[in-house]
Amino acid sequence: MNHLYAAGSIFLLFFKIGLCSIGGGYAVIGMIQELAVERYGWLDAGTFTDMVAISQMTPGPLAVNISTFAGLRLAGLSGAAAATVGCVAGGAGISVLLYLFFRRYGRCVWIAGILQGLKAASAGLIASAAVLILELACEGGARQETGGSFHWQLPLLLAVSFYLVQRRKWNPVTVMALTGMAGVLFYQ
Repeated sequence: MNHLYAAGSIFLLFFKIGLCSIGGGYAVIGMIQELAVERYGWLDAGTFTDMVAISQMTPGPLAVNISTFAGLRLAGLSGAAAATVGCVAGGAGISVLLYLFFRRYGRCVWIAGILQGLKAASAGLIASAAVLILELACEGGARQETGGSFHWQLPLLLAVSFYLVQRRKWNPVTVMALTGMAGVLFYQ
């Protein structure tokens, strides 16, 4: 596929994703996975899982990071630029329109009800993304050579990490470094 056509298609896909990014980056992980992996087959599940993992560790908004990595993988620098601009333009456009709307109608009682509904929907989308990430990780999405077998080590690392950060108040960066080392040991 020619790079200009690819960049245009990538822009449109990530523009749609940016338009639907209410709830933040975690809320759109499922949408990106459904479109780029399942519907269009642009990425395989393992590559997508790796992109999510890397995007969580790099600075910047998660949806933008995933978009940039996906665009780069699909069409090089032009794809990365198209995906990033598409994702940001959609969300920025919605943000400007919402700002103008709330500036004018922000004190209306029914607006508070709408916002409560949006909060609930965002929480549901984020929970759905968490389940998707766990499924991909536990089924070996990041490691195609395993044949998709269940990795018992991942729930164990999740539980230990959660315990260390929430109960023992360890620094999350330290926990990430330790789980990275454990991953090297488990998956060598």
